[in-house]
Amino acid sequence: MLRDDDLTAKIEPFDSFWEAPTDVERGYERFYKFYRRNYLRHLPDDRRARILVISCGPGYFVSALQRHGYRDIIGIDSAPEKVAYAERRGLPCRVTRAFTFLEENDVPFDVIFGEQEINHLTKPEILGFLALCRRNLRPGGTLIVHAINGAAPLTGSEARAGNFDHYNSFTEYSLTQVVEYCGFENARALPLDLYVFYWNPLNYVGMVVHAAYTLFCRVWFRLVGKDAKIFTKKLAVVAQAP
Repeated sequence: MLRDDDLTAKIEPFDSFWEAPTDVERGYERFYKFYRRNYLRHLPDDRRARILVISCGPGYFVSALQRHGYRDIIGIDSAPEKVAYAERRGLPCRVTRAFTFLEENDVPFDVIFGEQEINHLTKPEILGFLALCRRNLRPGGTLIVHAINGAAPLTGSEARAGNFDHYNSFTEYSLTQVVEYCGFENARALPLDLYVFYWNPLNYVGMVVHAAYTLFCRVWFRLVGKDAKIFTKKLAVVAQAP
């Protein structure tokens, strides 16, 4: 058993998430656009699905799930001051530690979603976390986790070095590799699209620039014998429990 207090990350722990804007309340709408574009299409059609959101912070993803009709949701985070925002909105979030919760839970989930990047865990801790997720999913249940993309030439190295509690980065290959090693099936890597604010003209400039940047990177990587195709700042993996 991995104990929460023994996890290596101390400054920005794995089981607490905060990427909110200064105005936390504004984040509910801003993050909803991001979740709708990147994640919601990978969830079950059945709105009765039981969903666990790990490191839920102020409940941004929990709120997005409720907007789409899901009701059997649990959000967990270790920081009371973050969960307090969710509680004021009546969201089903609670203060608890992630590894302890997964060790003690005895009712499996249909979906487990990780809000914090798994690069806040060391490699042995990642293996332990994924094993716990698999144990807590129903057969065929869905796991979604994300991480820093080490293949992104402009942001990969800075994103890893920019936080003392970042211990690794991933590519689409290594992220699916570790998930499949831990017993999950049908693992597929996803780019996480940041250009989701369609009302802003600069959003379309970013989309065009990023498309050209991605094309250049794919050609360059092929010239040096690499087959990476995802060059977004972060990437996710979706996989199923056997």
